[in-house]
Amino acid sequence: MKEFDYSLNFKAIDFRQHPELYRVGRGEQGVLLVEPYKSEILPYWKFKTPDIARQSADQIYSLFLQYKAEGDFVGMDMARKFLQMGYTRSRRYANHKSGRKYAVGSKTVLPREEDPIKAQSAKIFYEKWQLAKSDPEYVRLAARHREQYEGFETVAAKSPGS
Repeated sequence: MKEFDYSLNFKAIDFRQHPELYRVGRGEQGVLLVEPYKSEILPYWKFKTPDIARQSADQIYSLFLQYKAEGDFVGMDMARKFLQMGYTRSRRYANHKSGRKYAVGSKTVLPREEDPIKAQSAKIFYEKWQLAKSDPEYVRLAARHREQYEGFETVAAKSPGS
């Protein structure tokens, strides 16, 4: 798998027009860089309360389904990344009220202070993230994108009948 390419001029690239430049990378890499998707999805990304998180996750998942209907893998992957980030950030605040895992200027992990409200928000995002990342069309398009643009031959690509 090729790493996410942070050397690109993200302000000048429309990844809808140039999906060949997009790299999936790991986890949430590039989630706040890739346009026009960042601008389309970011306004909906919120997790302060479970009700807000539910509305946010539902809206982002709806965008995922819209991108899917359009055959837009980059959009699907970016929506998946925002759902994943909703989970990871909610979980961080569920574990650490300040949102900081480490003491300032140190690698010392701060004590956990469980916030059940943020934990609920995390659960909501987690469920939508899992739906997105296991969606059969997403999995198929991800394998195709990696093979076509990232030089990553997938097991599915080698399977008979694919």
